[in-house]
Amino acid sequence: MQSTGAILLKLLIFTIVIPGTVTVWLPVFILFPGVRRHSISWDALAFGGIALIAAGVAGYCWCALDFAFAGKGTPSPVDPPKNLVVRGLYKYTRNPMYVSVLSILIGESLLFRSAALLEYAAIGAILCHLFVVFYEEPALRRQMGEAYVRYCGQVPRWLLPMTRRRRTHAA
Repeated sequence: MQSTGAILLKLLIFTIVIPGTVTVWLPVFILFPGVRRHSISWDALAFGGIALIAAGVAGYCWCALDFAFAGKGTPSPVDPPKNLVVRGLYKYTRNPMYVSVLSILIGESLLFRSAALLEYAAIGAILCHLFVVFYEEPALRRQMGEAYVRYCGQVPRWLLPMTRRRRTHAA
């Protein structure tokens, strides 16, 4: 069993490399050099973007710490949680980290008024969905078993359930 310190160090490295690349380095590459030529217009759109970025960062950090403390692992596929995490934001969506990262990207597209960043976020959303459906969910079913199957029946994949489930009780 690895120590909490070791898990947190791996979590920090993963966060800098993967979400850091997706939400910082690639957007800078997409925006550069145009971002240097334009100043930010401080209006409702910019503040909405900042709010989305802040919510995304807070959501990612909350989920990552839940992975470390409750799951005893990291978001990395090479060091996944040992326990199924169903607390915090995981009570509302099975994929709050992806939702958080996409919130950051959409917020950046609003802040910098960038259609290219919005397109990047849309491509990212499609890739996340495909990764979740074809790799992550089957892997979690194998690793976590019936507990994960029950969890999938109770919590939507993304933010809102696609259909309303009515619970019926025997009379």
